[in-house]
Amino acid sequence: MQFRQQALSKLRSPEELDVPVRHARPQGLLVLVVTVLVMAAAGVWAVTGSVSSTLRAPGVLTYGKGSYVLQSPVTGQVTRVRADEGEHLTAGAPVLEVRTDRGDKVVRALAAGRLSTLVARIGTVVTTGDDVATLERVTDTDDPLHAMFYVPVDSAAGVPVGASVDLTVQTVPAERYGTLRGRVQAIGRAAQSRQRITGFLGDKELAGRFTRDGAPVAVLVRLDKSSRTRSGYAWSTSGGPPFALTSLTPATGAFHLAEQRPIDWLLP
Repeated sequence: MQFRQQALSKLRSPEELDVPVRHARPQGLLVLVVTVLVMAAAGVWAVTGSVSSTLRAPGVLTYGKGSYVLQSPVTGQVTRVRADEGEHLTAGAPVLEVRTDRGDKVVRALAAGRLSTLVARIGTVVTTGDDVATLERVTDTDDPLHAMFYVPVDSAAGVPVGASVDLTVQTVPAERYGTLRGRVQAIGRAAQSRQRITGFLGDKELAGRFTRDGAPVAVLVRLDKSSRTRSGYAWSTSGGPPFALTSLTPATGAFHLAEQRPIDWLLP
């Protein structure tokens, strides 16, 4: 109580009315000026600056027209293989010979394509409807490779057509040969089920991998060509790998999305 009375008496005392008011110290003014400058610079950057972002998604190299699974039309035992994996076949070309109760039957390609997977071998017993091979729909041996990526539904809307893509190919060491270059050519309109992806790629395992976290949206990427590389496509390094690329090789794509102004994040 005594200290309170002393404080009140000092407040009532007019003896210190002529004491000059103390202003902020020079150090305080410096901090204030720096703070104002930083806020002004941040405001200018938020309006005029830009920030780029990258989206990563799994995919696979492909000829872009899909694949189809060749099934045995008969029941019997495979006695001869008439085509090799990687070979380009015309429509109606023989693939297998199967010995049945009614004699030898030939299993033929339904449409022109590249024999990507041969399931049945000599000695394999097949029944009607069994998968015996997978063929990619390729009309010409010079058809260019593409890449099909499967992007989560909630991210696909942010991928613009024409966006640049850096592809890390599973069979190519990126630290030595760099990344493959490409651009988004088309974006699917709806999410794809595992069954639909299997029907396009002809590979259940890949389809299961791409749908592990839900039904994704398919994004087709056109690979940039180059006459200076052995593979025929452009890479982040000057030469790229000293070998050709093959279809159905897994890859990871880094999509470079459109730049945004920081202020757009604050606006509704």
